Amino acid sequence: MATTATLTLLLLIVTSLDFTSGQVGVCFGRLGNNLPGVQRTIALYKKYNIRRMRLYDPHPPTLRALSGTGIRLMLGVPDDHLRDLANCPQAATAWVRTNILNYPNVTFRHIAVGNEIEPESNLAPFVLPAMQNIYRAIRAARLGRQIRVSTSIRTDLLEKSFPPQDGVFKCSVNWYIRPIIEFLRDTRTPLLANIYPYFAYMQDRKNINLSFALLQPNSGVMANGVYYDNLYYAILDSVDAAMEKILVASPRLFSIFSEEKDTGGSGNSGVNGSETGYTTGVNDGPMNTVENARIYNNNLMRIVKKGTPRRPNSRLETYIFAMYDENLKPGPAYERHFGIFLPSGNGQPKYPLRFR
Repeated sequence: MATTATLTLLLLIVTSLDFTSGQVGVCFGRLGNNLPGVQRTIALYKKYNIRRMRLYDPHPPTLRALSGTGIRLMLGVPDDHLRDLANCPQAATAWVRTNILNYPNVTFRHIAVGNEIEPESNLAPFVLPAMQNIYRAIRAARLGRQIRVSTSIRTDLLEKSFPPQDGVFKCSVNWYIRPIIEFLRDTRTPLLANIYPYFAYMQDRKNINLSFALLQPNSGVMANGVYYDNLYYAILDSVDAAMEKILVASPRLFSIFSEEKDTGGSGNSGVNGSETGYTTGVNDGPMNTVENARIYNNNLMRIVKKGTPRRPNSRLETYIFAMYDENLKPGPAYERHFGIFLPSGNGQPKYPLRFR
C-alpha cells in the first residue's frame, strides 16, 4: 500500500525561486528505530540527485553531515520552542546562533517556525511573534537575503476549497492566519502548506476521481470555466485564492523588507513550497498501493515544472513526505508508510523515481 503527501511552498506558491534540478525535495523524518544512519541518508540524497531537504528540527548529526553538500535545507523550529522564542528575542538570537551560524557550510533556505499549529491550540498565539523574533535574528546575522522565515499550515484551515477560485479561510481562523499572511507579504516570503491529495480523495471518493488525485494526464475537471489538470493544482490554487482575499482586504501600510531588493522572494499572494505524500501502508483500501505512490510521485515531478492555472508562470518548490517509512510515527497506521525508500538495509527505493 502507498500514500503520498507534499509540502508546498505557498505563499505556499508563487515565488520566483530558482528553477534547478532539485526543485522537488524530500522530507527527512526520523520517527523510526530502524532507519539508516545520517551519513547513509545524505549519501542517498546525493546518489538520487535530491537537492532539497526538509528537516523538522535542528538535529546536529544531520546538520554536520549536510555541511558542504550544497543540499538546500528547510529547517523546522520544534513546536515546543515556540513559547520561549516568542517571549524572548534573546532566545531567538541564541537559536539562530546555535542552529544556523554554527553550520556555515550548510545551505539553509527556509526556517519553518512551527508545523501545522492548530489555531485552537495554546501554542497558536506564539507562532507569529516567534516568526518575527527569528526573522529579526536572521536579519541581524545578515542572512535575510538567503534564509526565509515562515510557518506551515494544514489545508483544513479553509472553509471552502472548490472551485479553487472561491477558496477562503474559515472565519474562526482569521485571527490566526491573517497577521501571518500579512507578515509574509511584507517580508516577501512564501507560506508553507502541507498538501495531501490522498486525504482529500479518501474523504470524498464520490466526487474526486482517483486519476485526478494521482495527477494523471487527461484526468482534469472544469471549475467555473477553468480547467484543472490535477487535484494538486486545485488544492494549491484554493489556498492561494484564500490568501489573496486576505491581502486584498489588508492593504500594505509599509514593508519591513523595503530596504532590500531581494531577487529570490515570492510575490505578494503566492504559495510556494509544499509537502506532499503518498503512503505505502496496508489495510487502507485500493488507493494505498506502491504502484499508486509511484504514479503520483512521478507525476508530481512533471507538474511542478509548470505553474498552476492561477499562477501559470510560477514554478513550484515541493517536498515529498517522506524519505523513509517511520515505524514510531503516531497516528493512523498508514502514516507510518509514506516513505519512498525502504528503511532497512541500504535504503533501497520502493519504486523507480527520478529526481531531475
